[in-house]
Amino acid sequence: MTRLRVGVIGAGAWGKNHVRTVGTLADAELAAVCDADPKTRERVARQYPKALVTADVAELLGAVDAVIVAAPAKTHADLALRAIQAGKPCLVEKPFALATKDAEAVARLAAEKKVPVVAGHLLVFHPALERLRTLLQAGDLGQVYYLYGLRVNLGQVRADENALWSFGPHDVSVALFLLNEAPVRVAAHGHCYLQKGVEDVVFLTMEFASGVLAHVQLSWLDPHKERKVTVVGSKKMVTFDDMEPREKLRIYDKGVDRPEYASYGESLAVREGDIFIPKIPNVEPLNAELSHFVRVARGQEAPRASAEDGVRVVRVLEAASRSLVAGGAPVTL
Repeated sequence: MTRLRVGVIGAGAWGKNHVRTVGTLADAELAAVCDADPKTRERVARQYPKALVTADVAELLGAVDAVIVAAPAKTHADLALRAIQAGKPCLVEKPFALATKDAEAVARLAAEKKVPVVAGHLLVFHPALERLRTLLQAGDLGQVYYLYGLRVNLGQVRADENALWSFGPHDVSVALFLLNEAPVRVAAHGHCYLQKGVEDVVFLTMEFASGVLAHVQLSWLDPHKERKVTVVGSKKMVTFDDMEPREKLRIYDKGVDRPEYASYGESLAVREGDIFIPKIPNVEPLNAELSHFVRVARGQEAPRASAEDGVRVVRVLEAASRSLVAGGAPVTL
């Protein structure tokens, strides 16, 4: 089987990782890279002399079988539409779009043209989160009560997007992936400390029809670098810590039991059990995501994170943005 010719649009801060990873795939080749910045093009041309390096999107589309869109977020929807119109399967980085109507337009055209589209929800390809989802689906945690995420850092301060749109796609996509449902109500509080109109910290809350509550703290103005998700169930509790080099998943056999026959004072009993740390495969999520994309582009697999998934996440982020403007007032989806 011939190798899939993959093109990457956008080779900047995150796009360069796509360029690097595509170059390592056994079933694909880095055929072309498109970037508006001359210095970036010069760097890529020096590192990958066999690839076409251009500033012209049309030239790239004519030289590849599939496309990765990793340009600035405001261009994602338009570039995805161009790729789909050209019949090229595409992976669209997060955020999938900056408005629900644009995300829906991408999903609609992809369905009409029968062109596969993958939403760049990287963490659904993390082996630890795959294991956590399996635990949830098997009922090992019992009834899921709530989950919360922490994505904070003293990191790159952006002027073109706030913490919600920069970090939020990760945690929203994780919540929807783990729970396999979309929220019915969203609320978000935040504040602009460094730049007017750009929230540096956002506290996002999602309510689900099943009764599950999900909360996420997002900030690039924090003394700690933390990437955590905790899920609390009636039987067990689980913590995913992506900053841990090896022990990324911890399963706590802890909970509060309610005996069937007991007096009022004994009706609730705290249970302290063992902590289990499963062995998780050491797989780079980006490599897993792009390997999956190659198989999707070849028609061998259905997208794990589809265009419809991209729409659902953008819908939540857009509702959260409305809540931010309204001072945290809940928005019904």
